[in-house]
Amino acid sequence: MKKNSTKLIDKYNRRLNYLRISITDRCNLRCLYCMPREGIAKLRHEDILTYEEILRLSRIAVNLGIEKIRLTGGEPLLRSSIYDLLPRLTSIPGLKEVCLTTNGVYLKGNLEKIKSSGIKRINVSMDTLRRGRYEKITGSDSFQDVWEGIELARELGFDPIKINVVVLKGLNDDEVVDLAELSQKYPYHIRFIEYMPIGTASQDIPGHHVPNSWIKEQLKSLGKLVQVPRSVNDGPAERFRFEGAPGEVGFISPLTHHFCPTCNRLRLTASGRLRPCLLSDQEEDIIGPIRSGASDRDLEQIFLKTAFNKPYAHHLTSEDLSPFPAHMSSIGG
Repeated sequence: MKKNSTKLIDKYNRRLNYLRISITDRCNLRCLYCMPREGIAKLRHEDILTYEEILRLSRIAVNLGIEKIRLTGGEPLLRSSIYDLLPRLTSIPGLKEVCLTTNGVYLKGNLEKIKSSGIKRINVSMDTLRRGRYEKITGSDSFQDVWEGIELARELGFDPIKINVVVLKGLNDDEVVDLAELSQKYPYHIRFIEYMPIGTASQDIPGHHVPNSWIKEQLKSLGKLVQVPRSVNDGPAERFRFEGAPGEVGFISPLTHHFCPTCNRLRLTASGRLRPCLLSDQEEDIIGPIRSGASDRDLEQIFLKTAFNKPYAHHLTSEDLSPFPAHMSSIGG
């Protein structure tokens, strides 16, 4: 494919260089804020993008200026043959960074394969340090497996290892200091993410929103937080470090501190839709055209249209927590 000078620029002159790809809607956990315990209807196998389709769309996206790809789910390590996909994805010319977001349950036994594929950066979702509470939040007694996977990833040299924490009032808000303290002991990046009301599961946990401003106040007991300069491929997190700490603390505040004006992302869903915003129902079908014989140029135009029509901002706030009608498992959060 010839290098294209056209870039993914939206109507507000934001350059989009970050693509999140959900490779499956399936997950082995049932986190309270994400999915009902009884689960949701699964996509049919034939309705999910194949690896060849994902690779083709990734090459097109890189040709248009995408520099960073993050694989998400559902739980991406559930999808069969993912370890064949990873090295093919990381070897795409011009792609600077490929990351993986996982719940960590299957990390421990697969880290060598992940590392050999060229993946150096991983995000692990872990909302608590207490085994019983982990089971209450996720519906699975897998805390030890996840923690051992994180420790082994550190020993194998993955860097950074980001631990994603969704804080919910009355559920795990009493652990924010303990979680942040991990960054003072280990080179982990602890990222506090404000709860977003997405999908039917959110209807069962009203009133649990915790603003990151409150968390910052609690962390003052650990010392002074020093802001870390942003790098070109950073996501939306405000990054900080305790003085002398090997790790970092980050804050992602989609409801109380909109980062929309600097958002550089597109999302490719497991069902083959391009979405310019997580908290918008605007999307473009791309699986249909790709299976109807669309050329690379045709597919480029779908990327460009999606990028150009990216909304300036979403409209959810901490005061308006009406559930957004979508499922995080297929969008890729």
